[in-house]
Amino acid sequence: MKVAAFSDVQANLPALQETIEQVRAWGPDLVVMAGDLVNRGPDSLGCLELFAEQQAADGWLAVNGNHEEWLLRCGREPPRSEGDRQIRRFADWAWQQVAPRAELLRGWPDHLTFHPPGADAWVHVTHGTMASNRDGISPSVTDESLVGKLPADIALFVTGHTHKPHQRRTQGIDIVNCGSAGSSFDGDPRASYARLTWHGGRWTSEIVRFDYDRERAARDFEESGFLDQGPLARLVYLEWQRAEVLMGGWRKRFEPAVAAGEVGLAESVEHYLGERGLSLP
Repeated sequence: MKVAAFSDVQANLPALQETIEQVRAWGPDLVVMAGDLVNRGPDSLGCLELFAEQQAADGWLAVNGNHEEWLLRCGREPPRSEGDRQIRRFADWAWQQVAPRAELLRGWPDHLTFHPPGADAWVHVTHGTMASNRDGISPSVTDESLVGKLPADIALFVTGHTHKPHQRRTQGIDIVNCGSAGSSFDGDPRASYARLTWHGGRWTSEIVRFDYDRERAARDFEESGFLDQGPLARLVYLEWQRAEVLMGGWRKRFEPAVAAGEVGLAESVEHYLGERGLSLP
């Protein structure tokens, strides 16, 4: 049995198109998208519709990521303040893209489990951990901190969210973080997906890195209107360019103050990047 898993396309259509080609060339029996297909990029609708085609044609499966959850929430709830409106501006823009086809997002499960034919070696797929779809497993996360966050009685746990491909074994469980198909954060701008193979009575896993048309992706960022959605949209673009996480640090330091109107969004982003010797594109 061969299973392909990928995650965190984040509205990067050229990356999704190449991911589909890479996966098809390998010829798996099952394909799972482990969340965050949409948002934080130029073409949420294009990615949603293309993935829906794969679901219909080949039975590809999806689990819910925090960005699917967030976009649906943006569709239900207005901003709570002017600062909140500025913070979620690019997400509201993405919601406007997908709203006409929002039914394609609804009803995705938070967790997916399966096992190979005739064997009790269960695989569990979710976007984060059992604690939350925002609780990721990266190389810096300790084994001790994962106690209570993994399901019992499984052979393999597949996750995403961190945009950092990673494999380890803990608590008698093999863990595979398939990284990001659309916006890597480990310094390597290439996309990634995970190959899971059941052979000889055990699961083996491999992370595959591959190139995609980043020049076209950059044009999509620049021509779609995404970069017009404020400083955080341009911060997301800088993350994508550098293959480095930046938004998380800004959120911890400045998001509550910006939402409360205590500091301006542009000022906070400029200060945050200035400390790192960086500037917005």
